[in-house]
Amino acid sequence: MRTVEIDGPEAFLERAGPLLLADEARHNLMLGIGALLVDTPDYYPEARFWVVEERGQPLGAALRTPPHNLLVAQPARADAVPALVSAIEDDPPGVTGGLPEAEDVASAWVAAHGGRWAPRMAMRIHALRAVRTRGNASGGMRTAGTADRELAIAWWHAFADEALEGHRAERGRETVSVDHRLSDPDCGIRLWVDGGEVVSLAAYGGPTPNGIRIGPVYTPPGLRGRGYATSLVATLSEELLAGGRRFCFLYTDLANPTSNRIYARIGYEPVCDSTEITFTA
Repeated sequence: MRTVEIDGPEAFLERAGPLLLADEARHNLMLGIGALLVDTPDYYPEARFWVVEERGQPLGAALRTPPHNLLVAQPARADAVPALVSAIEDDPPGVTGGLPEAEDVASAWVAAHGGRWAPRMAMRIHALRAVRTRGNASGGMRTAGTADRELAIAWWHAFADEALEGHRAERGRETVSVDHRLSDPDCGIRLWVDGGEVVSLAAYGGPTPNGIRIGPVYTPPGLRGRGYATSLVATLSEELLAGGRRFCFLYTDLANPTSNRIYARIGYEPVCDSTEITFTA
């Protein structure tokens, strides 16, 4: 068994592919980031990639896009975790991934480097194959364009403040994220409009071989409770499936039972729990 640092996202996806595609929904974020960096290397110019291999077979994988956490895959064998940790010469602020692999990596990291780890955010990954209901909100969906850029940036910022608690790694990247969604043909932003007013936003991106991730989804506080987000996410999911995607993925905050109920009604089903872990000295 050996851990190899891979030079570039294309080679990483080729080497780690069999492991990641064994559970495409679970690994949608890692696959999506890899695909993004193949097409747009400058999006995260300092990205790094690692694969644990034995006889040419991937047993573990991780990537990092500074300043973000180390993102880890579900290992094929438990002994891939210490092999991965011992080979990574980096200083990540934490670990993100499915459970239990993220906690296993965090424990191995602290054992090797000292300090402590603590969960920062509990999430759940969901996948959808068919839309069950589109909701009944008044209004309709339209595609966001350059004229909507400033609104999208402001709402992206508000989403980060509320849902991500102003996560420092996201601060300042709202403009980059919005501009990418507005310019890349594999990404996009959809708006729900009621009575001529934009009332909700949903973005999508991070394509995998068979799916695509939806997020963020944001409705201003004063416009919530009217079904706008439900109808928007359902209509967007239907559009993406009709365009050839077999799945749509999204993450929910387990501390927000309302969003979890909404997505379940639409047809999103739990894949696994996920966590974001922070290291402290």
